[in-house]
Amino acid sequence: MTYVRASDVVVDFPIYGAKSRSLKHTMIRAATGGALAKDAADRVVVRALDKVSFDWREGDRVGLVGHNGSGKTTLLRAIAGIYEPSEGRLESRGRIASMLSVSVGMEQEATGYENIYLRGTIMGLTRREIAAKVEEISAFSELGDYLDMPIRTYSSGMSMRLAFAISTSVDADILLMDEWLSVGDAAFAQKAQARLTELVGRAKILVLASHNLDLVQSNCSKIIYLEHGRVVRES
Repeated sequence: MTYVRASDVVVDFPIYGAKSRSLKHTMIRAATGGALAKDAADRVVVRALDKVSFDWREGDRVGLVGHNGSGKTTLLRAIAGIYEPSEGRLESRGRIASMLSVSVGMEQEATGYENIYLRGTIMGLTRREIAAKVEEISAFSELGDYLDMPIRTYSSGMSMRLAFAISTSVDADILLMDEWLSVGDAAFAQKAQARLTELVGRAKILVLASHNLDLVQSNCSKIIYLEHGRVVRES
């Protein structure tokens, strides 16, 4: 059974060099972003997530909504394993695919083919699993002989095509998205959107963070509203 569970999850980012005595109060909330606080070691921290709890199961389509700095991306990164909770417990079962930054792990001096293996490894695939996907990734990217060249020779659009083709080649149990992706020229973008829609449809759990409430409402069965790192409302 695929799931993502959180129990009172806190993510703090220490502000090194800041003095706790410079804070007039123990907790200060900025207009945007997380709360300024002091941790157990009396260090000044930004509390990006503050006691977040949920239990998502197979079939859930979860939308994360909130202003810039509300904690949406931090929560996605915590689920992806990029950030470790400072407090609380976060656990999941199932293969996670992250669409937070599709170009992460791309090496400019490496060829397109080499980058398929580099990015695939970061995504948790074995070399054999990657090898089985190379032909399909190559065909979808439409880059042809350019895959034998370093990606520093690519245009930004070509690099994004390759990154998108690699990132969407994995069927995920849990799909994490920070905004809906749009890639390339009109013809490729249409193909990319069809592929992304299929990927979302096959995922057992979708977590989509977006500023576009209409997009979230049309794709999600649950909506979590975040403010200053806290869940303030669910629908």
